[in-house]
Amino acid sequence: MDFEFIRDAVAPLYSPNNGRPAEDLVRLFKIMLLGYLFGISSERRLVQEIQVNLAYRWFLGMGSTEKVIDASTLSQNRRRRFNDSEIYQQIFDNIAEQAIAKGLISGRVLYTDSTHLKANANKGKALNEQCIVEPSQYIDALNQAIDGREIQGCQSQYNRSGQWLYASRRQA
Repeated sequence: MDFEFIRDAVAPLYSPNNGRPAEDLVRLFKIMLLGYLFGISSERRLVQEIQVNLAYRWFLGMGSTEKVIDASTLSQNRRRRFNDSEIYQQIFDNIAEQAIAKGLISGRVLYTDSTHLKANANKGKALNEQCIVEPSQYIDALNQAIDGREIQGCQSQYNRSGQWLYASRRQA
């Protein structure tokens, strides 16, 4: 899979000569792709998974001791830079087209469970259903996870645009 097209796609969203250099943009989108593919709807949890999962690190081009970006960097880029654009959809569509062209996906999702348990179940009543999850639904789930998140003993409130409204200490 070629992810280098991402640099050109997001170039208009960044100023090349203003502020600190940005995180690797391809890596940011690969991280979001991992979250989407594996159903991880919390950016904090996604970063924790990357810290311990060598397969994720390999996919991201990271060494085993390389520091993972902070979850807030991931969420701030998503909310401030990418939320009001169609960039996620464009990138996911391009990746899906590449995967279809290489025969990696067929356009349907198959969920299986390989746990072997003896059960008193009627095999004739089993249903096979296809679930389609759009990238925009994944982004909406991330936004919902942010709306009431807790930060180190504080209960924080965020509005839809990602602006911090208030934080209050919880009573022990």
